[in-house]
Order: sequence, then C-alpha cells, then structure tokens
Amino acid sequence: MKTYKSLFSIAVLSLAFFGLPTLTRADEASDTGKEIEHYREMIDDPMANPGYFNVDRGEQLWQTPRGSKAVSLQTCDLGKGPGVVDGAYAELPRFFADANKVMDLEQRLLWCMKTIQDLDTADVLSRKFASTGTTSDMEDLVSYIANKSNGMKFHLSLATAQEKEAYAVGRELFYRRSSLLDFSCATCHGEDGKRIRLQELPNLSKPGKDAQSTMGSWPAYRMSQSQTRTMQNRIFDCYRQMRMPPPDYASDGITALITYLNKQAEGGVINVPSIKR
Repeated sequence: MKTYKSLFSIAVLSLAFFGLPTLTRADEASDTGKEIEHYREMIDDPMANPGYFNVDRGEQLWQTPRGSKAVSLQTCDLGKGPGVVDGAYAELPRFFADANKVMDLEQRLLWCMKTIQDLDTADVLSRKFASTGTTSDMEDLVSYIANKSNGMKFHLSLATAQEKEAYAVGRELFYRRSSLLDFSCATCHGEDGKRIRLQELPNLSKPGKDAQSTMGSWPAYRMSQSQTRTMQNRIFDCYRQMRMPPPDYASDGITALITYLNKQAEGGVINVPSIKR
C-alpha cells in the first residue's frame, strides 16, 4: 500500500514540476457536464426525434370519434375553451369547475374520455405507459397537446382555493420523507450541485432555471427506454427508485406534485417532446 501511495505522489509531483495540468474533482465534473451537454445538443434535432411519432398519433387520437357517443375529443375543454389545445399545457394543472377539482393534462383527458366520449378507459389505462410493441394513447395525446405549447411559458393560476390547496399539498409531498430509504423528492432535488453517477440533479426546491428547464422538457423521448414518457411516468419512476409504493396513475396527489413543480417552473419556455438519455 505504501508503494502505491509513493508512486501516486511521485506522479503528481512530476506533473506539477513539468508544468502539466492536474485534474481536480471540480475539473472532472465540469468536463463531464460539458460533454453530456454537447451530446444532448447533437441529438436534439426535431427531424431525428422519435417523439414526434407520438405527436402525430396523438393528433389522430384527438380527432378520432370513440366511445359509445362516437365523438372525438375536439370538444374537450383543457382550460382555454372546447377543443383549444394551443397554450393549454402551459397553464396546467388548473381548477376545472365542471369536474370541481384541479387536474393535470392526463387527469383531464381521462375525464373527457369518460364524460364526453363515454369511453371505457380500461384499455387506455392498461397501456398508460408504452412498452415494446404497444403504444400508449395517453403518452401520444400528451405529446400532441404539450407540443402545441412549444415556445410558450409556464403560467399557472393559483387564484382559486382549490389551486392553492393543490400547490400546498404538492409542496408537502415534495419534502415528505418516507418508505425504506427515508427519501423525499427533495433528497435528490433540494440542493444545488448534486449528482447521481454522471447525471446532474436539478434543484427543484426553488423557482428558476433548474425547474424551468426540467419541467419545460417533458414529455421526452427516453433513449434508454425507446419510448416517449410524460411527467406522470417520470414521477412514477422516481417513487420506484425511492422504494416507495407506486402512486396511482392520474391521482390527485400526483396532480398536486405537478402543480408545485410547474409553479416552480413559472416563466420557463416549453420545448417538447425533448430527447433524454
């Protein structure tokens, strides 16, 4: 052991003596971050982004009559009037008086399927997350609708008591520690400069750049999964990694957490579907 330590010391002294640069942990982290960012820039090309297949399929689903009423979703009100998709994603979650609750996009789409189309959503829910050989109506619809807010900024209303409550509950969930690892969302996303392996972890505990760039880039095509995923899926996967019970899909709790996160991202520009590892 002493021999190895001596050799290491001699190597470091030699580098310093001959004027060659030595790498610190900060240098290595900076170089790694730059390389990862360069890689993302190379693959961030809409013409090569498979997520746009989801956008195209979602547009067809939006326009296709379904359910016992044989109507499309084009009369679904996402908050800006029946059938209006432009800019709707940038203002969600929000309170909907007809449902008497705060909803994110996936909750609202399911509500419209049941209420407007009278569609049995069992099959839709069984495919909530796409897998090999199986597409997801929800991921396709969210990709299409979210894409219609590209270039726009997040602007959530907290005007109603229900919206304020959703934000407060979402903030509580962000900081709540539980399960086997005693983790919370804030454990990984509550400070600047945290990393997991090569991945930088955004600080979502404060409004600003990190929250804006994070929330403004979902839904995203995940290269590691060969699928386009929504924020519902991202949160589902985070809970899995924290060894927590899987959250109910399109539940009020997840909507509350997204309300908090999207409010943290206030003013952030939306650019989706993005491409992620």
